[in-house]
Amino acid sequence: MNLHQFKFIQEAVRRELNLTEAAKALHTSQPGVSKAIIELEEELGIEIFARHGKRLKRITEPGQHIIQSIAVIMREVNNLKRIGEQYSAQDSGTLSIATTHTQARYVLPEPVAKLRSAYPKVNISLHQGSPDQVARMLIDEVAEIGIATESISGFEELVTLPCYEWQHVLVLPAHHMLCKKEHLTLEDIGLEPIITYHPSYTGRTKIDQAFATRNLNPRIALEAIDSDVIKTYVKLGLGIGIAAEMSMRDVVGNEAQTGLVVRPAGHLFGQNVARVAFKRGAYLRNFVYKFAELVSSRLERHLVERALSGHVNDYEL
Repeated sequence: MNLHQFKFIQEAVRRELNLTEAAKALHTSQPGVSKAIIELEEELGIEIFARHGKRLKRITEPGQHIIQSIAVIMREVNNLKRIGEQYSAQDSGTLSIATTHTQARYVLPEPVAKLRSAYPKVNISLHQGSPDQVARMLIDEVAEIGIATESISGFEELVTLPCYEWQHVLVLPAHHMLCKKEHLTLEDIGLEPIITYHPSYTGRTKIDQAFATRNLNPRIALEAIDSDVIKTYVKLGLGIGIAAEMSMRDVVGNEAQTGLVVRPAGHLFGQNVARVAFKRGAYLRNFVYKFAELVSSRLERHLVERALSGHVNDYEL
């Protein structure tokens, strides 16, 4: 058995048992992939995949155990590579970060700048996506560290730790009638067309839950993944916005210049927790730990190491 066979099997699973697609992703031939898998099955004396003709139809019960073992082996192979990189070049390499647009645009610029100052030979590779896509990039080892809110904590393959709390804010056109009301309610907001995030982004679940609890059915006039888009369409008068507070810092105190008014809405929609995530069992280089500390002072190296070793999955904010 060899690592090529393991890679072929992993890719076949990723591509939903489509060997043609797996071969394309690995830049090899489909017959070569098929032959390598069959040779491993013969060596192990079991079928990893059930077949219909030459097509793979499903993963067998022993195949499930084999695939889990392969995942552990390949993870450790990647750890070996990182250990080599760590000790051959202590202060250089590439840090791959998976995150959402809001985090990339409004939270990470300062930590990234500070990391580049501390490790000038380290390159940054920033991958943006939904929280589920962030999780998948970590699991597939496209990225070493992920930052998101929402559902990133729901993946068993990941270790997640809380970074910071944040709340939603209301974004109103400067002359909107709600600007004159001191205490806004969900009922007030529910009467207006709303511009906010797509359901999979930036705490949208909390927004929907708040309205549902009061049996309200607000009209979502526009959904976006970009906070700047929300600001733009609020300015155009399409509705009132619900956005993450960190994305509106440039508006607070600049109402006259921006034409917008920001009102806190944590009492209406609750608090959200941004989390940092790593693949369980991953080997992290020194500058990955440093970046985690720069994102949040709570993420001290010894806590991250304990979490990765399975001794802790969370800690008090």
